[in-house]
Amino acid sequence: MPKRINIAKHLSVCELEKSYRQAKDVVESRQYQIIWLLAQGKKTEEVAQITGYSRTWIYALVKRYNELGVKGLGDRRQLNQGAKSLVNDLQQAQLWQVLQEKAPDGGLWNGRKVADWLTQVTGTTISRQRGWEMLRQMTFRLRVPRPSHTKSDLVEQETWKKN
Repeated sequence: MPKRINIAKHLSVCELEKSYRQAKDVVESRQYQIIWLLAQGKKTEEVAQITGYSRTWIYALVKRYNELGVKGLGDRRQLNQGAKSLVNDLQQAQLWQVLQEKAPDGGLWNGRKVADWLTQVTGTTISRQRGWEMLRQMTFRLRVPRPSHTKSDLVEQETWKKN
C-alpha cells in the first residue's frame, strides 16, 4: 500500500477549508483546495482527478507548502523575472553607434555581422538569429535595391517612373 503524503500542520483542516473558500485568486484557491483535500486524508490520485492537476505538480506544491507554509501558496509567476538580457544598456548604445557606420567589411549590416560584433563585446557566443533580432529590434533593415528583370527595357522603365 502506498504511503500517504504528510502535510505540515501550518493550518488546521478547518482553516485550510476557510482559506480555500475565501481565496479571491483562482490559482491560490486551487492550491488551497489541493492542500485541504490532502489534509483530509484523500489520496493523491483522487485529488489529481478532482482538481485536474498532475501528481507531479501536487507533490511539488506539497513540498513548497511544507517548507514555506502559507507563503508557498498562490500564483508565483510574477516572481519570475525572465532571462537575463543579452546586452546591457551601454552595450546596446554602443551597438546603435556602430550600426550608424558601415559594417567592418564595407557592406551592409546583417544578423551574422551583428552577432559577431556582439560576441566580441560581450565575450559570450551570440547566434546569427539573435544578431538579426537585435538588428530588427533597433529598427534596422537591409536596404538593398530590388533586382531588375533581365528582359526589361530600360527606356520603357524610365517612361513608367513617376517624377
